[in-house]
Amino acid sequence: MKRAATTSQTVGPFFAIGLDWLQTDDLAGPGVSGEKIEIEGRVVDGDGVGVPDAVLELWQANAAGKYADPEDDRELREEDGFLGFGRVATQADGSFRFRTVKPGRVPTADGHLQAPHIVVSVFMRGLLRRLVTRIYFPDEPTNAEDYALGQVEAPRRGTLIARKSQERKDLLEWNVVLQGADETVFFDC
Repeated sequence: MKRAATTSQTVGPFFAIGLDWLQTDDLAGPGVSGEKIEIEGRVVDGDGVGVPDAVLELWQANAAGKYADPEDDRELREEDGFLGFGRVATQADGSFRFRTVKPGRVPTADGHLQAPHIVVSVFMRGLLRRLVTRIYFPDEPTNAEDYALGQVEAPRRGTLIARKSQERKDLLEWNVVLQGADETVFFDC
């Protein structure tokens, strides 16, 4: 009898098989309101080497703080062209880039508002479970009152906050560091 490993027992990469239609690097199309931004960075291992076959799955609210999801029944502005979801594959050097708008604040389950953020799931070979993290925004005064960010030790919070680019005011830089001294904070979900 031949025993073959199933996808639940085998570590990928399987990201391209039937999932190409989910690849999008523009979460907010033309005409969507809000501050337009571009985020670029790299996914790197503990040695600083880029991971060439990772996929970042992105979830966020629009500029008004409304998710493009039927379960978000709050009476806030919805916009055609706003996806609020995307998948971005890394390049050979581990780099990625996507375009969106800065999200508005969304409530926690108990109604407290969170700072604007983008939820990121990282998928890649060698991982049996996704890694979940967040991107927060620099110079955002509400970061100080965000529940999730407040649970992170102060010296490590910087791994979750994007940096302003020196080249363009609409470009932010944010990296995923998988292990080591500057390891990105990952959440149990």
